[in-house]
Amino acid sequence: MKRYFQRVPQRMLKERMSESMKTYRIVFSGASALRSFTHSLFHSFFWLLFVASCVTEFQPDAVSIPASLVVEGQITDQPGPYSVKLTRTADYSYKSLNLLETGATVTISDNQGNQEVLKEQASGGVYMTSANGIKGVAGRSYKLTIQTKAGKKYESDPEVLVAAPPIQKIYYEYTVEPGSSSLAKRQGWNVYLDTKDPEAPGNFYRWDWTHYEFTAVCFKREVPNTNTVTGLGCCSNCWDITRCYNCINVTSDVNVNGQSISRQFIMRVPYKSKSKYYLEIQQQALSKGAYDFWKSVRGLVNNTGGLFDPAPASAPGNLRCVNDPTTMVYGYFGATGLVEQYINVDRSNGQGPPDADPPVIIPVPSNCVVCENSLYRTPNQPRWWQF
Repeated sequence: MKRYFQRVPQRMLKERMSESMKTYRIVFSGASALRSFTHSLFHSFFWLLFVASCVTEFQPDAVSIPASLVVEGQITDQPGPYSVKLTRTADYSYKSLNLLETGATVTISDNQGNQEVLKEQASGGVYMTSANGIKGVAGRSYKLTIQTKAGKKYESDPEVLVAAPPIQKIYYEYTVEPGSSSLAKRQGWNVYLDTKDPEAPGNFYRWDWTHYEFTAVCFKREVPNTNTVTGLGCCSNCWDITRCYNCINVTSDVNVNGQSISRQFIMRVPYKSKSKYYLEIQQQALSKGAYDFWKSVRGLVNNTGGLFDPAPASAPGNLRCVNDPTTMVYGYFGATGLVEQYINVDRSNGQGPPDADPPVIIPVPSNCVVCENSLYRTPNQPRWWQF
């Protein structure tokens, strides 16, 4: 059998061999780069694990301050009794804990020589005037004096009580907010009021609200691992009380002096029921010092720790320790002009079923629970209750 061979010129053979060597070098170079990359990646991963394993959680030292007195209270031109609450600050490690200041002598006095020593309540730390005791009068100035068991004496700066202008109108508007939550949660009624600022400049305002809702249940609990709620009924008529303690709604007349204040937002009524929503609204006339204090507190409450938030600081109070100026004291005692009105918000036009709480099952027969008077519940019928 004959075999045929193609003769390749020597120059062409060298060129082909040269190209083959180039291809080999490229492949070899690529493989080397890959091995080098893999090696570097392995070392980087190793050092990342090593560094991560060396990171320890930072635990800042607890901030410790002397146990200082905290004062909360005011006198108004509405009938008393008035209350003053005294507590002591605690270290940061005791979260949300203020210690009650008991056994103090607390006195409210005015510039006309009237004064009353407040009576400490059974719970301790809360001191109240009598029902027929001292009463706030517009134009007079008032001062708080505190003598503690430890012998420290505290006084507030005198505060002149300024009458609040009347509320001209309270009204509400139904709205549906945008969002991805359920329709019931997005529905609500925004409550507003209108008032008229006096002609004289330098007026300061704060608005508070309180919601009362009749309840037949004075104790309830969730049954574990179920959606059932059981409870016990009240022994008498009873109303649950809802307030917003973080809603610090203050303003001044710096931009509206002598003009109408319209559509002042008060709160948003949730769609939790088809029944009417009973709401009491207070309009308060503050002193410049009280306005600055509450404005500062609002800033602290709304401070989220962002880059452009101001550094936390103490709100400027109006109290001092008389016999030891180095002793810190926090809080504010105010003399406040106050007017109140109410409104029943009709929620019958809400769309679809409301975002209602689960029903409470009360066993029959069962004992009843006393409706105790507190910040969150009362057996006393609200002032304008009509149902």
